[in-house]
Amino acid sequence: MSSPYYERHLFFCINERDGERECCAGKNAVAMRDYAKSQAKVRGIHGPGQVRINQSGCLDRCEEGPCVVVYPEGVWYTYIDESDIDEILEEHVIKGRIVDRLLL
Repeated sequence: MSSPYYERHLFFCINERDGERECCAGKNAVAMRDYAKSQAKVRGIHGPGQVRINQSGCLDRCEEGPCVVVYPEGVWYTYIDESDIDEILEEHVIKGRIVDRLLL
């Protein structure tokens, strides 16, 4: 079996809804996805064989806060600001440790 093209994928829900249901886009998800992508590049962990930061459509957990899921582990996080994104990148992606306080 060959190695995966990326070691990890981070999928940021950036779904935008019209109407009464909450959505991740309304909680700054696009800016946080962009920040995560830039920080992965700054930390030298972005690209083939390493990490890919992606956007996704609705992950169906928008009411729980903006969400990002890390694969292949399938770990779901919420976040508030850039410091939470930094913690996910540093602790989970780089060091392999789950960030319990941000788990969904």
